This record gives sequence, structure tokens and C-alpha cells, in this order.
Amino acid sequence: MSWSNTAWQQAEHIYQKIIAMPFIQELIAGTLPQEKFKFYIEQDALYLEQFGRALALIAGRAHQTQHVLDYTRFAEGAIVVESTLHASYFNTYNISGLAKPTPACHYYTSFLLSTAALAQVEVAMAAVLPCFWIYQKVGDYIYGQHQVTNNPYSEWIDTYAGEEFAQLVAKAIDICNDAAQNCTQQQQQAMADAFEMGCQLEWLFWDSAWRMETWAAKLI
Repeated sequence: MSWSNTAWQQAEHIYQKIIAMPFIQELIAGTLPQEKFKFYIEQDALYLEQFGRALALIAGRAHQTQHVLDYTRFAEGAIVVESTLHASYFNTYNISGLAKPTPACHYYTSFLLSTAALAQVEVAMAAVLPCFWIYQKVGDYIYGQHQVTNNPYSEWIDTYAGEEFAQLVAKAIDICNDAAQNCTQQQQQAMADAFEMGCQLEWLFWDSAWRMETWAAKLI
């Protein structure tokens, strides 16, 4: 069994909880309150900036030249391509872009950056994989479920359920499988644990948007 299959089995229960979340179910129905989606988009833009940095850190530490190139392109995609999607929503919903990261966003990006900088690089590759794989799985699930004409969130749905994104995800999975072959069983488990933590933080990020989370005290 490939490393990715083992890792997915370990974390699949989290994915099942994600697709059952009210944020996802109302996104499918097109009934998600606009203020919650705006909140999510603003936080996601903050997240992607740091995600891009984490990918660039991995590119700088990767052992294989091809992986250096792949993660450099991943970083470019996170910062440039997906920011275009956010820019369109910022215009549509008149979002200022001045929001500060929520506790969930701060926690998630701190985990990715610290792992990308300090952990074994193969573990770092596994830690960033949920942002590819979970998003594709959720996008495909939403695309297969939603039947609403003129769903206000169809652009977001189409982006993450599209063939281009699926190819990107397949490459990220293949890289992790390739990297895991050169790891011990203990190191492979560390990769799987980092992947599972990333999946948990994906759940937390959507939950945060649903609750429109704020800091308990004015710290920032």
C-alpha cells in the first residue's frame, strides 16, 4: 500500500466530519450567509500568503531538483493564481483586505511554517498536502452534490473541483509517495501524523469561518 493510501485511511474520519459541517452543506445549497463566506475568503487570503511561504521553504530544502521546481511552482500558484480568485471576491463583496488572522488561521499557518522550516522535509511535504488533497476532495464532493442554479459560490466550487487543480493535487500526492520511499517506517508515520494534523486544521479553519471566530481578548 502506498504511503498516501495509509495516510488517507488515518485521516479520513476528519474528511467525513468536514463534508458534514454546516459551512460545507450550506455552501452546497447556496444558502451560506454572505458574511460567513466573506469572513472565510478574507481569512483564506491571509492563509494562502503564509502557505505560499511554507511551500517556498520546502522548495529550498527539497533533496531532488524536480521537487525543488515542483514546490516553487506550487508556491507561485498559491500566491498568484489563487489570489486572483480572492481578488474577484474582494471586489464582488467589497472586502477591505484589512482583517487580522483569527486564532485558527494563526494556528494553522504557524504549524505549516514551523514544520516547513524545522521538521524533516518529507514531514513538511506531508503537512502541506491537506491543503491540496482535502480541498480537492471537498470540491469534488460539493460539485457532485450541488444542484442549485445560480449558486453564488459556484466560482469557488468550480475552482477546486476542476481538472487543473486535480492534476496539481495528483502531483503533490505523488511527490509525498516518492519521498516516503526513502524514509524509515517511523519517519513515514511522522509524515502521516503531520498529514492528519493538517486535516484537523482544515476542519478548524472552516469551523472558524462558520463561527466567525474572534480573539477572546483584544490581543492584536
